[in-house]
Amino acid sequence: MIANPYSKLTTIKQYAIDHRVPIMKDEGIDYLTNYISENQITRILEIGTAIGYSAIMMALSNPNVHVTSVERNREMYLEAVKNIKDMDLENQITLIFKDALELDLKEEKYELIFIDAAKAQSQKFFERFEHNLTKDGTIITDNISFHGLVEQEEKEIPSRNLRGLVRKIKAYIEFLKNHSSYDTEFLKIGDGLSVSRRKV
Repeated sequence: MIANPYSKLTTIKQYAIDHRVPIMKDEGIDYLTNYISENQITRILEIGTAIGYSAIMMALSNPNVHVTSVERNREMYLEAVKNIKDMDLENQITLIFKDALELDLKEEKYELIFIDAAKAQSQKFFERFEHNLTKDGTIITDNISFHGLVEQEEKEIPSRNLRGLVRKIKAYIEFLKNHSSYDTEFLKIGDGLSVSRRKV
């Protein structure tokens, strides 16, 4: 790991602003990294790498953490590869360039699955990878509020595409609320987080 990783993180965050790459808000990443530390989590699967910011932050939370992160956008993936190399975190972060819905992780097990990819596909990601979750593991999903649009009346959302996306996020929220195998907490942190803990 480099001597002062947080100076490099400032550069990564500025790149995200300049190139309009959505990364986690500070309060969201603080919750996520604290959750990892408090629960002594070491094996994490991330769906949606983008430029590697959240994977880097999770890896920095504990030198024993290993993150496997999946990204389908080539430009984002290559930027993430560069950032992780620059941070000297290649031993802690494994990047996979693939559409997560086409990925088979066999019997690999993770204590935490973090979903931060295409919002309309969150339920599909959940269902595809929950067998890779340890028996007492947690699935955390970002952007549950989606810039506050999920809390708005549908008629107040001007774009038809946005309305369709919000409907899918709402359906995912209902899916989580009614899932018999998980207790889910919804947090108004960052852009909204769902924390689904597998019942033991």
